[in-house]
Amino acid sequence: MFLPISKEDMAERGWEQCDFVFVIGDAYVDHSSFGPAIISRVLESRGYKVGIISQPDVHDENSITILGEPRLAFLVCAGNMDSMVNHYTVNKKKRHQDAYTPGGVFGKRPNYPTIVYTNMIKRKYKHKPVVLGGIEASLRRLAHYDYWQNKLKRSILLDSGADLLIYGMGELAIVEVADALEAGIPVEDITYIDGTVYKCKDPSDVFEGIMLPEYDEMKKDKLVYAKSFGIQIKHTDHITAHRLIEKYGEKRYVVQNPPQRPLTTQELDDVYELPYENTYHPSYEALGGVPAIKEIKFSLASNRGCFGACSFCAITFHEGRTIQARSHESLIREAKKMIQDPDFKGYIHDVGGPTANFRRPACEKQKTKGVCMNKECLWPKVCKNMVVDHSDYVALLRKLRALDGVKKVFIRSGIRYDYALADPDDTFLRELSQYHVSGQLRVAPEHVSDHVLDLMGKPRNDVYKQFCKKFEKINKELHLNQYLVPYLISSHPGSTLKDAIALAESIRDMGYMPEQVQDFYPTPSTVSTVMYYCGVDPRNMKPVYSVTDPHEKAMQRALLQYRKPENYDLVKEALIKAHREDLIGYDHSHCLIPPRKPKGHPHHKK
Repeated sequence: MFLPISKEDMAERGWEQCDFVFVIGDAYVDHSSFGPAIISRVLESRGYKVGIISQPDVHDENSITILGEPRLAFLVCAGNMDSMVNHYTVNKKKRHQDAYTPGGVFGKRPNYPTIVYTNMIKRKYKHKPVVLGGIEASLRRLAHYDYWQNKLKRSILLDSGADLLIYGMGELAIVEVADALEAGIPVEDITYIDGTVYKCKDPSDVFEGIMLPEYDEMKKDKLVYAKSFGIQIKHTDHITAHRLIEKYGEKRYVVQNPPQRPLTTQELDDVYELPYENTYHPSYEALGGVPAIKEIKFSLASNRGCFGACSFCAITFHEGRTIQARSHESLIREAKKMIQDPDFKGYIHDVGGPTANFRRPACEKQKTKGVCMNKECLWPKVCKNMVVDHSDYVALLRKLRALDGVKKVFIRSGIRYDYALADPDDTFLRELSQYHVSGQLRVAPEHVSDHVLDLMGKPRNDVYKQFCKKFEKINKELHLNQYLVPYLISSHPGSTLKDAIALAESIRDMGYMPEQVQDFYPTPSTVSTVMYYCGVDPRNMKPVYSVTDPHEKAMQRALLQYRKPENYDLVKEALIKAHREDLIGYDHSHCLIPPRKPKGHPHHKK
């Protein structure tokens, strides 16, 4: 049964009042891939009554009142994506569709819904606690650079006027918050829960707190913000992190408590086996359903966390670097339920998480000492303490593909190829190629220039070349004609025109033209975003060249798709500017473009 979305639904359950009203920016999809579904079902399992208000009309103040005033608090989540990434391309152009809205219709949520919804609630229910959560709140929990407004913004806790913020994967924290409110503790006194951020006027009693630079100083000097972020990235582990304090003005502080501990396997199993309906609310059927369900309905979430720590990824800040994995038994039970679904065609679309082939902590030390503060697990090379072992994942995949009714089990959430390459046992790569790839395997080398890769926190180009050779060798032995499809990022901090041209030459040599290229997108709370904004690497404060000029960004992007006729002018301009006219000519083995625009081009000159 879906949770109530109306007074009528509440009446059917015999409820006069909800304990919590959850206001969300996405459509209501009761599936474990949607954060609000998990949090609401976790609360329900603890005996709390939760109602859902999805995508309230921001032009109608009463849309926030349809379930009445909750007994304990309002919960607010912008959705599964940061709203600004959901709404705008990297060129800041509006998108045309929203996969998390019924019918894919765009415009059903405002920009920054975390702020807008909370403001609406506070106007109607001034004294009712509001607790924030979700990716938008999590990654904006302290001062952060906002690409769309091109400025440093305050903690979203202040801009929204909310009372408390839960960051990361909030199952443990939300129960503690709920129990504290149930016990009658005023929300302003709930300052002790890990995984939360709160406001205060006097931080003198904060235990072992680290004072970050003041917001006003960071606004004046980007380097001060970079230093602050350099401290923050060292405090993302539940064992080693300290409390962080950020000052705003004379007597206002925001305090970030250490992260919540990772869930145990049993706890994670319990979360994913709550009574989800595993689809969108039936009221959306007439509108065409919710497009986002298609990608995840027949996928299995096998793990959380990622010790890959790529600079452009926010997972370290949100989920952390400690791997949490579900049991085989739990995943098999979920797969068997999928098989019974009338829409299931025999294909499990994915078995993974942030990185599919991570099913255990990077090393034994992490279990008791936490992750290293000043050292990465895979970069610049695989740590000597790393335990590289795919046997558990291989065993899981074997069990899943042996189930009656399963034709194929795909792995689409991505593998870390340097981790796979470090495994002396080729069983995983062999079975991956034989059973879990359909013609092509998507991997993410991202670039070919080593100094750009170093800034990305990615393995060097030689490692990718080694993986390509091994993949080709294994597929040849299996008599399979399969190939790698690389994900590439253009104009990442550190990338010059020279680097973009080197990447284009690599594409030429591969004989592969990418259909899609990801232009670097500065999103809140990533190392790469700080590089983009501040011009330094916050980990060591060394200067980093960053492409902020839209035209140069366009040239770097065009180089990665140099064969497209519409990119001709930009590619030619870039090659001339970089003094690489040798790449303009008719020798296809060397040159990228001919001296003249190809026939059929709209501006072709005879």
